[in-house]
Amino acid sequence: MLCDVSFTAEPGKTTAIVGSTGSGKSTLVHLIPRLYDVTGGAVRVDGVDVRDWDRAALWSAIGVVPQKALLFSGSVAENLRFGAAAADDEDLWAALRTAQGADFVSADADGLAMAIDQGGSNVSGGQRQRLSIARAVAKQPLIYVFDDSFSALDNATDAALRQALAATTRDACVIVVAQRVSTIRHADQIVVLDRGRVVGIGSHEELLTACPTYGEIVRSQLQPEELA
Repeated sequence: MLCDVSFTAEPGKTTAIVGSTGSGKSTLVHLIPRLYDVTGGAVRVDGVDVRDWDRAALWSAIGVVPQKALLFSGSVAENLRFGAAAADDEDLWAALRTAQGADFVSADADGLAMAIDQGGSNVSGGQRQRLSIARAVAKQPLIYVFDDSFSALDNATDAALRQALAATTRDACVIVVAQRVSTIRHADQIVVLDRGRVVGIGSHEELLTACPTYGEIVRSQLQPEELA
């Protein structure tokens, strides 16, 4: 259960959400596209309660990449055009390059017509995540929600993808749920959850000194020399 959660995520900035397992991170971001509805208070997009948005318009404004990458039986192109039906082939290749997926797709003889089995069972976990991210990028939404969407990526791919995303999403509102502090320490703001409540909001440096919960998370993941 979430309680007394209040913060603003702004366009052109990245908001990271961290906390222990069960702290409410996924529940919180699922409120934005109305996968759940609040029972008190409100979630607002562009100042308007999401419950007052036309549902189709709300979904067109948000690109959600869930924890478990969801792919469908069909081609790569068909998967990427889900929610971006007007995207042409160059748009899809651009999205794949951003998501670090162009190499393995172009290596297949069928390219964008490469077959994807139901659930993406014929590609690796990292490839599923990259295709799922590319699908969100192809949509070019106003808001990106990445719910622990980089967990299957190696460090080099993760770093390259985040660098490419920074350019692609620079005018959008980006919300990232993360387990690894090292990947979000440079976010514009970090929201720390504990048992459904916000216990800290600020930059990495600010939270290290002001939020004991964040300090515990950091110390459990980073080596002493990485804390500076």
